[in-house]
Order: sequence, then structure tokens, then C-alpha cells
Amino acid sequence: MKAKVLIADKFPEEYIQQMKDSDLEVIYSPKLGENDLPEAAKEVEILVVRSTVVNADTINKSSKLNLIIRAGAGVNNINITAANQKGIYVANCPGMNSIAVAELAMGLIISLDRRIPDNVADFRSGKWNKGEYSKAEGLFGKNLALVGFGNIGKEVAKRAIAFGMNVYAKDIIPIEAERVKEFSELDKVLPICDIISIHLPSTPQTKGLFNKQILSYLKPGALLINTSRADIIDEDALLDAIKEKNIKVAFDVFKDEPEGKTGEVKSKLQSSSNIYVTHHIGASTEQAQNAVAAETVRIIKKYINNGVIEHWVNKSKKTAAKYQLVVKHFDKPGVLASILDIIRKKDINIEEIENIIFDGGVAACCTMKLKSEVTSDMLSEMKANQNILSISQTTL
Repeated sequence: MKAKVLIADKFPEEYIQQMKDSDLEVIYSPKLGENDLPEAAKEVEILVVRSTVVNADTINKSSKLNLIIRAGAGVNNINITAANQKGIYVANCPGMNSIAVAELAMGLIISLDRRIPDNVADFRSGKWNKGEYSKAEGLFGKNLALVGFGNIGKEVAKRAIAFGMNVYAKDIIPIEAERVKEFSELDKVLPICDIISIHLPSTPQTKGLFNKQILSYLKPGALLINTSRADIIDEDALLDAIKEKNIKVAFDVFKDEPEGKTGEVKSKLQSSSNIYVTHHIGASTEQAQNAVAAETVRIIKKYINNGVIEHWVNKSKKTAAKYQLVVKHFDKPGVLASILDIIRKKDINIEEIENIIFDGGVAACCTMKLKSEVTSDMLSEMKANQNILSISQTTL
């Protein structure tokens, strides 16, 4: 029976065809919204989304869903907690759209400095104001702080250095960041920087990071760019900072952004002429979309053909395991079953298990991470099996 894939956002036709050619049943419904998904995804095994929200209702009502792929980097539009409780894999496509977002960030920096949108708006309304728009400072020699130095931050750094800017980043790896200076705390770097570009994921630690206190460190007239996540910035504090310091802002994301692709939009940010907003288009270049689509297809093929989950984001990084049991044994049927039966009888939970075969297929090594300690009597019972080569237990 064919695996059923639902693609709930815009996706290149070429890559949809690749899925069909791989004997997958593909449902392409790019106009689905958050409230449409619970019904639409009921019978699918794989769900692919970009910006569409996958809420708990969608996950809980699904009967076959086993893999959700975010065709992009972040996964903040997917209810990870609900997916964890149903054992549904969540994967993403990190780094595939980094160049596209970096290009937009640089475009926004230039637009703020030269006030390009205002130039265009005045021209279209029949107004000529060369004197007003000839006051740009220029970017050469300016200090740029990159708050977030992952794939996107690194791409912005390359382009900013080409512009002759002095680039600062937090917690950098020197070998990967030639000509980038490191900073440790925002209160040290923000007062000396002319431009700040944010490239952070949305986490409990980053939400509201740019609050009244942090914004107070910005230089008067500084440029602030956000192409990452809307909830990193306190918008009320931002509007106050604009009034107090005349900082200029360019965002590709903002709070309560419309979910649909077209329609009306309302935001408190519309009240300030110091704010430019693009329509959440950071990753929306043909090059980036093709790269993300190709990676999505690769993830699906790995899952279907090998059961491997690439870029599995909701895999536990730390379990409740406190002990590790390593069992070397002859690779024969029933050997591990006997070990597992001893562990089961003592009600010890196995948090992780991996069995690797030695070259030649005679011997194997099974590593188990356990919640409780295996007693000496249990170890003796295990060792009594003539197919066990050795057993060792360590504390994690």
C-alpha cells in the first residue's frame, strides 16, 4: 500500500513529481490553514508544511500520521509536545534557505540606510525629494552585531564583510568565523554597533529577549533587523525606543502576522515611519525553495526506504537513564531476548538500546541505557548464558 503524503503549503511541482515517481500517494493542498489540517491529515502518514500551523488537534485526530516535516529551518509552527506524546517524528530542513534569508537581511540593511521604500513611495505619488534622500550615512566601516550565528548568521557575515563592515557575533567558533569578532554579552556590544541583525530561533530563552532593557543599549539612530522570529522582540518596548532614540527598524516577521497568503493586515508597527516590513519572504526565493524541496524529498525517501529520520528534532537529548549495560554476545536468535527477559522481570525500563554486529556476523555488541541498576544476581544470571561473551555495567 502506498504511503500517503499531504503537502499543505506551496511546493515546487518538480519535487511533487519526484515523490509520485517514488510510488508515494501525494495530496497537494497549498491553501490549507491551521483549522483545515485536522480533517485533511486524518489518514496521511507524512505531513509537509512550511508556515501552516500543525496544532495538537491535527496530531491527536490523526490515525496514521508518523512523520511531520517542516520544509524550512524552525519548527515553532508545530506542536512538538503533542507529537512527542503520540510518538510522531518531527523533522526539518536546516540550512537550506540560509542564503535567501541572508540576502534579504542585507537588502533590508541597505533599504534602511538609503530609505529605498520611501524613495519609491514618493516617486509613485509624484513627489521629488533628492535633498531629503541624499543623507544616507553608508555602510562601509559600520559595526554590525549578529545576534545568532548559525547558518544564516554566517551567511550574513560573509556579505557584510564584503561591504567593508566590522562584524561582531556571539559565541563564535574562530576557525569558522574569520574576520568576525566575538562578543559575550549584549550590553557590551549593542552600544558600539550601528546595525543589529537578529538570527535566533524561538525558545523560552529568546522570547522577549529584545525588551525595554536590551533596547536601551542601542545607539541613537541604530538600525535593527529581524528576519528570524517575531516573539523575540517586545513590540511595545520597540515603539518606545523608536521615539526615544530614533532607531530604524526592518522586519520580515511581526506578531499576529496573517496566516493566509493574501488579505488584510493590521499591526501596531504600521504607526511608525521608522519601520519597514516585508511579507515574511525571507526564504521565498526560487533557489531556496528548490533546495528545501529537494531536502524534504530526501528525508521522505530515507524514511520510506530505510526507516531513518534525517534531522529528527524531537528526539530526546537527555533521557532518565542512569546506568549503561554493555553486552557482547554471539549473534544468534534468542540471546538478547533472554537478557531482556531478565531485565523485564525486575521492572527496569530500558531508555535506549543499540545492537551492532561485528564484521563477519559472528559476534555483536548491545548497549542498553537503563533507568535502574542491574543487580549482581541479575548479572550472574545473564552470564550463565553460554552465548554471552562479556557484560559490563557503568554509571552514567
